[in-house]
Amino acid sequence: MTFPMKTPLTRRRFLAVSSFVPVALATGVAGHAALLAAPSAAKRGRARLKPGLNAYSFLELLNANAKDSGQGVDLFKVCDFCAEQGFEGVDLTGYFFPGYPQAPADSFLFKLKRHAFALGLGISGTGVRNDFTTADHAVRAEGVQRVKTWIEVAAKLGAPTVRAFADSQPPFKNWSEAARGASRETVEAWVAAALRECAEYGEKYGVIIAVQNHGDFISTGAEHLSLLRRVDHEWCGAMVDTGKYLSADPYADIALVAPHAVNWQIKETTQSTADSPPVDLKKLLTIIRQSGYQGYLPIETLRMGRKGYDSFREIPRMLAELRAAIEATG
Repeated sequence: MTFPMKTPLTRRRFLAVSSFVPVALATGVAGHAALLAAPSAAKRGRARLKPGLNAYSFLELLNANAKDSGQGVDLFKVCDFCAEQGFEGVDLTGYFFPGYPQAPADSFLFKLKRHAFALGLGISGTGVRNDFTTADHAVRAEGVQRVKTWIEVAAKLGAPTVRAFADSQPPFKNWSEAARGASRETVEAWVAAALRECAEYGEKYGVIIAVQNHGDFISTGAEHLSLLRRVDHEWCGAMVDTGKYLSADPYADIALVAPHAVNWQIKETTQSTADSPPVDLKKLLTIIRQSGYQGYLPIETLRMGRKGYDSFREIPRMLAELRAAIEATG
């Protein structure tokens, strides 16, 4: 069985969903099919799925603009591009705001919010960098405060989600190094406690914490669900990164977590590398529809070492493919 996105994330609900984890991972396609057989979405009518863009798709150009305002693009131009292409929403990553990690001036936020509104664009979310896997309590506390700061930013923008990481960040190579050898159980408790504090703060502002899998501490659907279960807060859900479940069958992982999704990063390939298999968008959209998810589907294109990568070419191509998949599965 699956659960609609808006159902509270209770322990009982997680116990029911978690019972599918070993089945799906052990049986691959068979487990995946069992999940898709549930009729949760059918009771809610046709899913309202809205194509969106994650601003990180313009990483190099946004970074260039931050160094020299005469180069690259800024967030206003990203919004202009989204409107020109017919996107319905834009996810405005916090890194590209002036003064990050501090909050931008209200005057900037409200100008950007007004600009997006005039273009008919919804702001689907924002996101920060944080490390809750580190053994350094001060660094974890700093991350919590950063998420809280950007919860307030999101509320001012009218964005429903703030993306937070559950994985290690540089200078650490992986979560085990960041945790100084602490057990996974211990680290999961650290991460969950930090996310719960963020979710409690988010509830006060009407902003949901979207926990992203990023191929480190969270690299499978089972790990993603385990963490969300430990957080156990209805204002904390999953940002499903379709390119960062590092398993033999990432679609099975996506199917497990999709009922808990509050936002997405839909990548071009299944493991965010140029040589990994291209995403099967029709298969992905079938999973999303069956999960009961409603809302924005932000795509995110990456250079992935490609010399000829061009955001202005890759994004429209992927948008066309996403629209075709939405239509084909509708």
